[in-house]
Amino acid sequence: MKNQLGEFQAKIYLYDLNNCAREFGFKADEVWEVSLATDEEKIAIEKKYFPTISAKALPEMLSEMFGLVMEKLAQARSDIEMTLDKKKIAASKLQYLIAFNLKRER
Repeated sequence: MKNQLGEFQAKIYLYDLNNCAREFGFKADEVWEVSLATDEEKIAIEKKYFPTISAKALPEMLSEMFGLVMEKLAQARSDIEMTLDKKKIAASKLQYLIAFNLKRER
């Protein structure tokens, strides 16, 4: 059941990313930078970049969502991100999956 919920949330998140990219006229070379963030990191990213798309999730869902989103976006995951599991996410207080474009600063 958790697996299906994580997949559903990842699909909704990807749908939001695609809609936002169309709405803001992303070019073919513009890609989303996706990462996990704490409350403070999310606020800092939102102040620096526009648009941003974020989703709050429980640690057990966040790792799964992040993996599925990165897989669908076909982006390479860093070694640190690959080793994140539920306990490490909870311990580091990561609560958000956030996407932004490095080329679109405020």
